[in-house]
Amino acid sequence: MITTAHIAGLMDSLTPPPRLTVSEWADTYRLLNQRSSAEPGRWRTDRTPYLRALMDDLSEHSPVQVVTFMKSAQVGGTEAGNNWIAYIIDHAPGPALVVQPTVDMGKRWSRQRLAPMVEDMPSLSARIKPARSRDSGNTTLSKEFDGGLMIITGANSASGLRSMPVKYLMLDEVDAYPHDVDGEGDPVELAEKRTKTFSRKKILNISTPTDAATSRIWRKFQQGDQRHYHVPCPHCQEKQRLEFKHLHWEKTDAGEHLPETARYTCIHCGTLIDEHNKTWMLENGEWVSEGTPNDKHHSYHINSLYSPLGWGSWAEMVEKFLRSKESAELLKTFTNIDEGLPFEEETDKIDRHALADRAEDYPLGELQMGDLVLTAGVDTQPDRFEVVVYAHNQTASRVIDYRVIYGSPDEIATRQALDDYLSAPFKHPSGVELLIKATAIDSGGHNTQTIYDYCRLRKRRGIIAVKGQSQKWKPILGKPTKVDVSIKGKTLPNGAEVWLVGSDTAKSQIYSRLRITNPDAHGFIHFSKQLDDDFYKQLTAEKLATRYVKGHPVQEWVKPAGLRNEVLDCSVYAIAAYHYLGLHRWRPSQWKQLEEKIQPPTGDLFAAADQADDDDQVDAIVNPARPRSRQPGRRPRRRGGFVSSALGGMHGG
Repeated sequence: MITTAHIAGLMDSLTPPPRLTVSEWADTYRLLNQRSSAEPGRWRTDRTPYLRALMDDLSEHSPVQVVTFMKSAQVGGTEAGNNWIAYIIDHAPGPALVVQPTVDMGKRWSRQRLAPMVEDMPSLSARIKPARSRDSGNTTLSKEFDGGLMIITGANSASGLRSMPVKYLMLDEVDAYPHDVDGEGDPVELAEKRTKTFSRKKILNISTPTDAATSRIWRKFQQGDQRHYHVPCPHCQEKQRLEFKHLHWEKTDAGEHLPETARYTCIHCGTLIDEHNKTWMLENGEWVSEGTPNDKHHSYHINSLYSPLGWGSWAEMVEKFLRSKESAELLKTFTNIDEGLPFEEETDKIDRHALADRAEDYPLGELQMGDLVLTAGVDTQPDRFEVVVYAHNQTASRVIDYRVIYGSPDEIATRQALDDYLSAPFKHPSGVELLIKATAIDSGGHNTQTIYDYCRLRKRRGIIAVKGQSQKWKPILGKPTKVDVSIKGKTLPNGAEVWLVGSDTAKSQIYSRLRITNPDAHGFIHFSKQLDDDFYKQLTAEKLATRYVKGHPVQEWVKPAGLRNEVLDCSVYAIAAYHYLGLHRWRPSQWKQLEEKIQPPTGDLFAAADQADDDDQVDAIVNPARPRSRQPGRRPRRRGGFVSSALGGMHGG
């Protein structure tokens, strides 16, 4: 007998689940893991109300197909994307593709973001098959769930981007993608083609912007309806979007900045707004489109001024801005990371005459007080080696010497002359003698096998073979690769290491530092009056230009015909040697410790040199000491760590 209860139960089983928006689902089910969140526990969209609209655009019943989020740091953008991914798995299953800048970053996202989210939430773990065997459908880069499959890949993998048709596509940190992947074209276009067969597709573009000329997220933002979050003034109630230029802070009578006094100036009534009003302002804000209406593509921009209380303060933003005025590098970081805006690169050539005019009266070949570590870059030409030596401390660099060694690199005498030069000590004003601690030699153009063999035999001295890469976003020094070494037709055992150098990245750093005119600013480069005009011509020979590849803007460094650029290349390699030593990761305390060993305040050099190092990294940084003697067959004498070997084991003056 069929009862009313049976009928009610049958009707309940046939009733589809309620249609939830992404924000509603997140508020109901999302849990934040304590390992990856500053505020673990249940997700609350009210904490970041500006995320509600863009998350709801990604809901299954929303007509919006493309959502672009150009953002700063500390605004919750990453978790908004994670909410959507969890919503897909639990509430709106279908084929999905998540693209990170590289495959390795995709694996990291899967392990550090997705896996903890699945483990902590029963609604997700019940739907994803357990990883008990190879055919479980649950691997780091592939997740099967009821009604769907999620592939995780990198923008550097063409095969991953063309894996299958997908309904959902998340493109994370798109400004870090390569402009071409495996010769098959733009990775964003390759990924977007995967969605062509789905009429109700959803695409999320999310990233911090980079350079205005090439930023993908900036172009995507402009293609959408360009929304900004407008919040009301607590005094006049008029709404406005928050921009850093309207932030106000006090100064002392002596001109000292007081970031802790930061308040926002209302553009309507001129009243100063205290930051404690921000929670109310965010709750009562709204997104306003400032571009052409676009029902299919909603684009959003937000900066760190909107960060909820406790995530980042206006005072901290002012402090970052004041530090950013020291160099173009720091200003770019502030513009991208804190303002969430693309940076307008200064593409004009550096004025070589201005560099020569600010040169200082110190002799080449001699160190100055404050010089702590020496690195060298060597450019290889068919008939010569060119060498530039830099001295470094925590805040600045100094050109110590520029030398051209003539002769074919294949000739023993030429290599011996280079060896003698790189082994020679430099006298420090404190009385000690410093050796060049790392040297990067170009192996990518001429005499490649000879350079491989030369560096293979001198690895203990910090002499490495390098090869430049022109692709944007490459690290200044990548990972080494093993190569065969063949001399006179015979392949030598063990081969050699070749280190890849991000030439574009290094050149951008050099040019931004050449623009610094304040000798006390971080990154300043000192030059000697003894350097001739040809040195500056070569150092400033290239310029950053924008060209279009298959319709996409690509910035690259170009050298006008007829100009030489060996000094610039040497400088790039000297920076690579700096990174080889790991000095870019040193803390101020480590630099201070090295300074006290080379320039001891007590004047007792040997007592200072014998003291135990407080920081193991200072003692154990990369290279053992060089041999004092260059006699054939003489074995290098072991010494303890980098600081001792930086002194070169030489006697005091």
